[in-house]
Amino acid sequence: MDTARQHAPTDAPVTLGAGVVRRSARLADGRELLYYDDPGTTLGPERAVDARVLEARPQTATMRLDVLTGDWITVAAARQHRVMLPGADADPLAPQSPDNPSEVPSRYDVAVFENRAPAFGPALREPVEGTPPADDPPTGLEDLDELGLGRTRTSVGRCEVVCFSPEHEGSFGTQTVTRARTVIEAWADRTAALSALPGVEQVFPFENRGEAIGVTLPHPHGQIYAYPYITPRTTRLLERIAHAGRDLFARVLAFEQASERVVLRGEHWTAFVPFAAHWPIEVHLMPHRHAADLTELADDERDELAPLYLRLLRGVDALYGTPTPYIAAWHQAPVHVGRDVVRLRLELTSPRRAADKLKYLAGSESAMWAWTVEVPPEEAAVRLREAVEGVIL
Repeated sequence: MDTARQHAPTDAPVTLGAGVVRRSARLADGRELLYYDDPGTTLGPERAVDARVLEARPQTATMRLDVLTGDWITVAAARQHRVMLPGADADPLAPQSPDNPSEVPSRYDVAVFENRAPAFGPALREPVEGTPPADDPPTGLEDLDELGLGRTRTSVGRCEVVCFSPEHEGSFGTQTVTRARTVIEAWADRTAALSALPGVEQVFPFENRGEAIGVTLPHPHGQIYAYPYITPRTTRLLERIAHAGRDLFARVLAFEQASERVVLRGEHWTAFVPFAAHWPIEVHLMPHRHAADLTELADDERDELAPLYLRLLRGVDALYGTPTPYIAAWHQAPVHVGRDVVRLRLELTSPRRAADKLKYLAGSESAMWAWTVEVPPEEAAVRLREAVEGVIL
């Protein structure tokens, strides 16, 4: 293969906020790949071409309706064969090397690409360039709300992997402030792009951390799901807002800021253990003004978020002698409804209730969704506040 083919420039770069530069490319099977370069990056403008020979992408999965709950369940058999805890020499998220034909062909700062075995997509409700047609896509929210035995729809949408670093091990919390700011810019950029795809109703960036959570790759990374429906959690939230009032989030924030459960507070953000926490470690991080999703954050809000979020994550890790497993979930408003009442917020949860104990969701929580928490939220807040105060970035 000739040198020009092996090292070709990406599409025209785009400069985003904070000096982050986005470069677009494609993987060998046509999946979208995006590089987000740190401000002042040491990387050059060129990116290597993905020269692998890959099998065709699996067909888009199918959703089945549970008529007893109204939930849509995706059946994605291709996900059964995902890589499980590979060593550094077989890390699929590391930059490609002669011995490791990984998913990312070039050295990178932050990389985002379409999941090879997604729960949603690659088909969309309406075909766009690079996506296959869907056999039976949902036609809209009214279609999905209709009940009926044996109802199915194509699981349209998009699932993406967000690599926080080229290193083999770590998490968001192990990154520098500069790198954290780059990832935040990438999250916002992808939220805007995914929200514009036909049939996408909600966009969800998240990070799973630790084997206790079910993580299969130690590489520092997160994911973004673009759903073809409004998730059950958000549907229930919209119902509560309709019942309690459109200013519910403003009242919740004021209530928590006046409490002893505040863990960390900045000019634009407050982190707190919620009054009715479900988990032994649970922290919510909320902006002081209404923003429906990451795209609506101003530059100064994104700038403050980077170090504040790192302090929070490192404080969670400082609670015990080993890294804490967690789910860091960025809840955003749906794409088309509720954007003036649903506020962006992070909900970080961990099942760790002691150094050597985990909370397992057994009969009551799993079967009946009726929760019991062993650690009082006020006690958890004291410990987290002390841990965060000791963090030095």
